[in-house]
Amino acid sequence: MAQIVKPFWQRKTLEQLDEQEWESLCDGCGLCCLQKLEDEDDAQAIYYTRVACKLLDLNTCQCSNYPQRRDFVPDCIQLTPTSAAGFAWLPPTCGYRLVAEGKDLPVWHHLVCGDRKAVHAAGISQAGRMLAENAVAEDDWEDQIIFRVG
Repeated sequence: MAQIVKPFWQRKTLEQLDEQEWESLCDGCGLCCLQKLEDEDDAQAIYYTRVACKLLDLNTCQCSNYPQRRDFVPDCIQLTPTSAAGFAWLPPTCGYRLVAEGKDLPVWHHLVCGDRKAVHAAGISQAGRMLAENAVAEDDWEDQIIFRVG
């Protein structure tokens, strides 16, 4: 009888993943690249806006210069396995956050269904619904809040 092997994200810790496995956990939703606001009265609350980082393609939710993103956006947060304890600011659908919390990936995740566009079809991403960073004054970002985490 053949033994069933669990997918890598179910049998490895984040620290055990190789670079390809790590990068593949990203579902391509682009939500982590939206501008976020912090609540001064509640340090746990992070508000996501529909205002996209200047490097994020508004339709594909892909970074237009991923390899050099930190050269153009110095405060771009680079997710690493060692920073997993701080992933609570990521959306609850994020593959990195889910695996860090010991949960499985959703059915629409490309590693589960095989379709990189499923994240958009499922309505998880903000593809086509985001605003360019230079189109909205920073003082008006609060008017563009779409959800809260924390």
